[in-house]
Amino acid sequence: MARADRPALMAADAEGPASPQAARRAVEAVWRIESARIVAALSRYTGDFGLAEDVAQEALAEALVSWSREGAPVNAVGWLLATGRRRAIDNYRRRAALDERYALLCGQLAEGETSSGAQAPPERADDLLWDPDQVDDDVLALMFIACHPVLAPEARVALTLRTVAGLASEEIARAFLVPVPTVQARITRAKKTIAAAGVPFELPPSEERRARIGGVLSVLYVIFTEGSTATAGDDLLRPDLAYEAIRLTRMLAALLPDEPEVSGLLALCELTTARFPARTGPDGEPVLLEDQDRRLWDRSAIRRGLAAIGRAAAVGRGLGPYGLQAAIAACHATAPSVAQTDWERIVLLYEALGQVAPSAVVELNRAVAVAMATGPQQALAIVDDLVATDRLSGSHLLPSVRGELLRRLGRTGEARAELELAARLCRNTREQSVLLRKAATLS
Repeated sequence: MARADRPALMAADAEGPASPQAARRAVEAVWRIESARIVAALSRYTGDFGLAEDVAQEALAEALVSWSREGAPVNAVGWLLATGRRRAIDNYRRRAALDERYALLCGQLAEGETSSGAQAPPERADDLLWDPDQVDDDVLALMFIACHPVLAPEARVALTLRTVAGLASEEIARAFLVPVPTVQARITRAKKTIAAAGVPFELPPSEERRARIGGVLSVLYVIFTEGSTATAGDDLLRPDLAYEAIRLTRMLAALLPDEPEVSGLLALCELTTARFPARTGPDGEPVLLEDQDRRLWDRSAIRRGLAAIGRAAAVGRGLGPYGLQAAIAACHATAPSVAQTDWERIVLLYEALGQVAPSAVVELNRAVAVAMATGPQQALAIVDDLVATDRLSGSHLLPSVRGELLRRLGRTGEARAELELAARLCRNTREQSVLLRKAATLS
């Protein structure tokens, strides 16, 4: 039986037909908010993740036509689920798959379990929504599937943004500055890979879940990082992408409240986005940390971030890589100025981060903190070690930091050469302009 508090499945909007533009806005709003639940529900219903994503997209296309003609239904999610289910049945009909699964989907089996052990399908699309606990499990399973280790990293990102976040291929392509066909090919290959690997639509066992949560978090981190500092293009920030990553991380934190690194990543995202309002000027040009008007920082986001760090620490297993990065962000977010920032603590946090998640970027950031805490000479030694080992070859970050350290040491000619090299390597035009301006002041 459908829950009594759910609205009628196909009750039309009292205002009747809507314009195509209004219908599109309604479809986009429902999809952006409910896409994960819709795809997850259809995945459990069909037992086929790829088919579920396909029929969900077909249901969207049908909604654009139907809702402009008849008005949006009161229960838009139920309407999309019912339409997706019909499209799945049509798909099996086209395959002439007259077997137990076809009978299951068409509701032709007797009640109870089939010989395959699957439950008979619900009679009404409202029943596809199940209870909240089941929906939560389905959404969590969807995230683990989209971030499955059998997929290449770029495929995980594309599939997560498509199926969990509900972004269109065009939006994903625009966010990562790649052609739309490239994104579509990645998504198609990802679904085929999942099918070929026989990945079931289910939550991994608890012991495997803990091992794989890192993969899910790394995808969300990549999405957020691209939104907070775009690697290429004409904009320093891509807030839509950053806030989508926060939305997904909040969802994951609600589903896995006892995973400290989920709270750690959420804290890092909140504390970083808190500074967004001051990071660019009216013309979109980057504003350096020392020049930012801290009165513009989002204090609500800072409070949320600090609370998330508290939750991560309360688990009692110590802060992981995301939690340590969040602790560093908290030092910046709570300091009244650059000069009054606790740089010694930031150096210690970077040293800890280097122990649990060593990388050249962590070392480079530690060098920046060391320069602020004790001066540029010791920091330059760290940077020169990175140069000697060629660990950040091709990145503009290394010559950018080295140029700034050389400038502070009075080695003007070398500093200008490093900043000009950084500008040539940088693919973001906003950052590039800052580097070129710095270099010009040293002429």
